[in-house]
Amino acid sequence: MNLANWLIRTAKQYPDSPALFSGQELCADYAEFARRAAAIGSYLQAEYGVTKGDRVALFLPNCTQYLELLYGIWFLGAVAVPINSKLHAKEAAWIIGDAGAMAVFSSEEYLARFGSDMPDCVTHTAAVDVGGFSQIYKTPPLSAPVPIQLDDLVWLFYTSGTTGKPKGVMLTSANITAMALSYFADLDEVYQQDAILYAAPMSHGAGIYNFMHVIRGARHVVPLSGGFDSDEILDLARELQDVSMFAAPTMVRRLVDCAKERGEDGDGLRTIVYGGGPMYVADIVEAVEIMGPRFVQVMGQGESPMAISALNRAYVSDRSHPNWRARLGSVGLAQSVVAVEIRGDDGQELNRGEVGEICVSGLPVMLGYWKNEKATSETVVNGWLKTGDMGMMDADGFITLHDRSKDMVISGGSNIYPREVEEVLLQHPAVSEVSVIGKKDPEWGEIVVAYVVAQGVEASALDAHCLNQIARFKRPKLYRFVDDLPKNSYGKVLKTELRAQIENEA
Repeated sequence: MNLANWLIRTAKQYPDSPALFSGQELCADYAEFARRAAAIGSYLQAEYGVTKGDRVALFLPNCTQYLELLYGIWFLGAVAVPINSKLHAKEAAWIIGDAGAMAVFSSEEYLARFGSDMPDCVTHTAAVDVGGFSQIYKTPPLSAPVPIQLDDLVWLFYTSGTTGKPKGVMLTSANITAMALSYFADLDEVYQQDAILYAAPMSHGAGIYNFMHVIRGARHVVPLSGGFDSDEILDLARELQDVSMFAAPTMVRRLVDCAKERGEDGDGLRTIVYGGGPMYVADIVEAVEIMGPRFVQVMGQGESPMAISALNRAYVSDRSHPNWRARLGSVGLAQSVVAVEIRGDDGQELNRGEVGEICVSGLPVMLGYWKNEKATSETVVNGWLKTGDMGMMDADGFITLHDRSKDMVISGGSNIYPREVEEVLLQHPAVSEVSVIGKKDPEWGEIVVAYVVAQGVEASALDAHCLNQIARFKRPKLYRFVDDLPKNSYGKVLKTELRAQIENEA
């Protein structure tokens, strides 16, 4: 099933309904939204030679054109490759090359950053923020979306890998469909008068939540800032009303602090889905006290997008159940389209209350990793996705996260793998050893800390070195220069000791 059919169906039902907004300015109704997507698909086919199954990359900030491009790509039966706009151009170029993308849509500024790094597989590039882009809308549109099967690849999402290189998660039409329908069953309903606000990156969870709102014919709003600004969000919500959004826990905290400072309760915000890491219980308790029952929690990962567990509005707001605080500290119950088990090192399911690896099976679980059979076979075993997250399930089915089996740091809702940062730091000639860990932080959830064995180098130089190689959000926020790193008898760095040291600092 072609995902573009959802847009076509809605455009036929509600052609005049407002669809795309930049701030409070209406950019297109649903009839125009669908026509533009069909025109983009036609243009890709006629001018770029893109056909079913070809990859088209999107490396640009949040904008209404993002949705037009996504549906234009799917109209043609091609594969969308959304890339985090916060990545360094070198990182984006690697993803584009690995995906074998034929075309790249970006901004004029971002395209200039590539220089000679643009991969040879790319035959066409276009900037959506220049006047010529709108000429694409004049292309005679395709008459109908290209037929595709449920197991056809539609979304190639790159997630950080422990080897330092991202892995391409292959998501099919069936994966996306299951995720979308589970949202209605387990998280929230969507109504035609609603609006989804894209304050988090559209390349990730915020963008993948477009489907439910297209299905219902709701509004799609990109803030004028293109990102997260608490005052802007509160102002937009008050004006637009019935606004839903996805936010990382750090965003929720900032939004609540802003509402409290303004003496407001978030009027106009209907639902805030938070994920990308659990919130501190005290923070979500305060959020409900200040802003009311507007919050829903979701747990997912690229390999099972936004579809592992959920803690719905009633559970987040409940204060009457004897175990309400423990439940609020959990990531909720398994969503309807998946089975979740807690498994031990031997792969066997553990008893309730025991801590093990969270494993998931069901319709949203990815097809596999792009061109990486080894990683696929190690991660999906007998149909079960090994998430790499450690947790336990209580007698009622509520899942609580514990230490991760992987060393991933979640900062501001973004995943950062220490080895990737370590490898960059080790490229500096003054650095002989390095170990990167996460440190709890009230604003970001976690921050990146680098323990470095080096000679004659300042933190500022290492910071500049990192900024030349990786995205700004991945670089360490703290550097600790040491003579030696603690190791066990096998020479493995004891990160547990480093974590204890950093947490004990005043």
